[in-house]
Amino acid sequence: MNGKISELTDKIVALEKKLLDELDAQQEKFNYRFEGTRVKFEQEVLDAHRKLKIAVLPWLFSSRVRSIISAPFIYFMIIPILFFDVTITLYQHICFRLYGIRRVERGKYIVMDRHQLAYLNGIEKLNCLYCGYGNGVVAYTREVIARTEQYWCPIKHARRVVGSHRHYGKFADYGDAEHYRTQLIKLRDELK
Repeated sequence: MNGKISELTDKIVALEKKLLDELDAQQEKFNYRFEGTRVKFEQEVLDAHRKLKIAVLPWLFSSRVRSIISAPFIYFMIIPILFFDVTITLYQHICFRLYGIRRVERGKYIVMDRHQLAYLNGIEKLNCLYCGYGNGVVAYTREVIARTEQYWCPIKHARRVVGSHRHYGKFADYGDAEHYRTQLIKLRDELK
């Protein structure tokens, strides 16, 4: 990998770590802790949250008509999202085992915890579950497909790629036929 690209990739990794450290600091600021997978707030914070909750009916009446009209279209998307989740999970469990690729831990990508917030009403909690699941499935799928790409075709594109995955920077340069085979073996070994 090109030295400059490697340097930039290292900076991205360092910034991601810094972001995670800031999120951990936020945990202290808002007085919550984890008990297993559940988030627990201090009682006084929880009481304050409950006071800020807007009941479902007033919340619905304050909603814009377009939000209510679009809801069936938004929630209908759960069907393809579920289908995608099931099929990508089957895909990785079968294919990754066959090729010796380390499997993606689904639970690290699909995080649904915002529904535990006491200041959200039932509809807001449902929305948070939906978005956490949908975005989690997309992130999980992206990682499964990124590992597949790293195994089968780890070559950068000739054109610029917007929003490439975290493995892309390690791929062989487009047109670098001399180093492709050795890079392919190295990248496949990295997936075990």
